[in-house]
Amino acid sequence: MTNTPDFRRSLTQLTANNRSSAYVRAPKQEFCVVVSAASEVTEPHDVDMLPSSRTTVLALDLGTTTGWALRPREGNTAHGFVSFKTQRFEGGGMRYLRFKRWLTELKNISGDIHAVYFEEIRRHAGVDAAHVYGGLMATLTTWCEHHNIPYQGVPVGTIKKHATGKGNAGKDEVIAAMRALGHPVTDDNEADALAILHWAIDTQEV
Repeated sequence: MTNTPDFRRSLTQLTANNRSSAYVRAPKQEFCVVVSAASEVTEPHDVDMLPSSRTTVLALDLGTTTGWALRPREGNTAHGFVSFKTQRFEGGGMRYLRFKRWLTELKNISGDIHAVYFEEIRRHAGVDAAHVYGGLMATLTTWCEHHNIPYQGVPVGTIKKHATGKGNAGKDEVIAAMRALGHPVTDDNEADALAILHWAIDTQEV
């Protein structure tokens, strides 16, 4: 399903609408779609698939810039990051409405989502970041309840230790760890989402 041009085209359109970046991985190939002022598609990278399963798993690093990683049943992966920054003349609640719509569109494109894992943050450096995270998490969990999708928060230290061997690893170290696994990431939010996905696959039997 995820190898088809329609899937890549749909993800490209979805990310373009949210001014973001996405990677779609097909067997032995990873297609990178970077959406900016001018769209650009890079050459495929030779990489391996993640293990296939009967379960479609979505991993999220919640924030104004949300990192995401999706492993459909076939084992082909898609990952990227999307901005939910409030636009000018836009009410504060629109951020969460756009996030909810994005989740639904991603679910429709992938066919279904059977489990959601997200980074669980207990302490934020700033009040605004804490408010955004809380709103996104409330929106996510409500959306999951509505669609009967199991969800689980994963502590930051657990994610970093699984990815790098260090529970206090920095952003660059997580990015490097994901690159070592064959993911050409440059955004730390996207790298965190991939780290969550790998943790779920390796420890949760999904």
